[in-house]
Amino acid sequence: MIELGGGAAAAPATDLIKDVDEQTFMAEVVDASQEVPVIVDFWAPWCGPCKTLGPALEAAVTAARGAVRMAKVNVDENQMIAGQLRIQSIPTVYAFWKGQPIDGFQGALPASEIKQFIDRVVEAAGGDASGGLGEALEAAEQMLADGAAADAAQTFAAILGEEEENAAAYGGLVRAHIALGELDQAEAILNGAPASISKAHELESAAAQLELARQAEGAGPVAELQARVEADPDDLQARFDLAQALYAKGDAAAAVDQLLELFRRDREWNDGAAKAQLFTIFEALKPNDPVVLNGRRRLSSMIFA
Repeated sequence: MIELGGGAAAAPATDLIKDVDEQTFMAEVVDASQEVPVIVDFWAPWCGPCKTLGPALEAAVTAARGAVRMAKVNVDENQMIAGQLRIQSIPTVYAFWKGQPIDGFQGALPASEIKQFIDRVVEAAGGDASGGLGEALEAAEQMLADGAAADAAQTFAAILGEEEENAAAYGGLVRAHIALGELDQAEAILNGAPASISKAHELESAAAQLELARQAEGAGPVAELQARVEADPDDLQARFDLAQALYAKGDAAAAVDQLLELFRRDREWNDGAAKAQLFTIFEALKPNDPVVLNGRRRLSSMIFA
């Protein structure tokens, strides 16, 4: 178990999930949602999909460790509530925050989409969708930024021991092994990620970083490649190789400059390799990185000029 100092104890499941009727709806949903988001599951005993969705919702709410609560409303016994909220079919799920519905869906969903729904609701309310693991994630990211990659890897692995489908921790673990130079191990971890999170942004970003790290292993000397480009600005292969070498040395901005110049000279060179490489770099960096923002703007101006 990961111990996080100063955090509140997780609420018992009996407090997180309650059966609600017309007499208790105001207190357990509207009033309670002033403090924490409340997921309302509208169901009926005869509803087949409800029997699948209900337990899956309960599991996701329990896993959120108090960041969200759940109210179960039997529409057969509480038709006034169903009518007021215009429930047309079941199962229907609404998320309440500050007394108002802020999100919802109809029909049964797979567990991965239910988790995404819960995460979205909790984040909309300004909470921690990881159920307290956010502090551990922040600590691991800081370790990685400070160069303590081995410690970061241990922390990311511990988080995954608590929540095996935590995409941020999976991506972080891959990046930690990349920082340690353990590229084969990073690739194995990436390939072993659960299918439910395999397309998550955190893993796609880590995959881009791994691709760039593989390229860096064969990158040539920057000075030599720079001299070749200066001697012949139309040597596009040398310019592409220079961009790879610059990124390998940690100069992402200069690498993007070279790739943009290559794209300007011949956007179709090597089946559009410059554009593809730019997108790989953009994916590897944080979306709000100035290198990404400036690079995307400049690339767009060339494409749509």
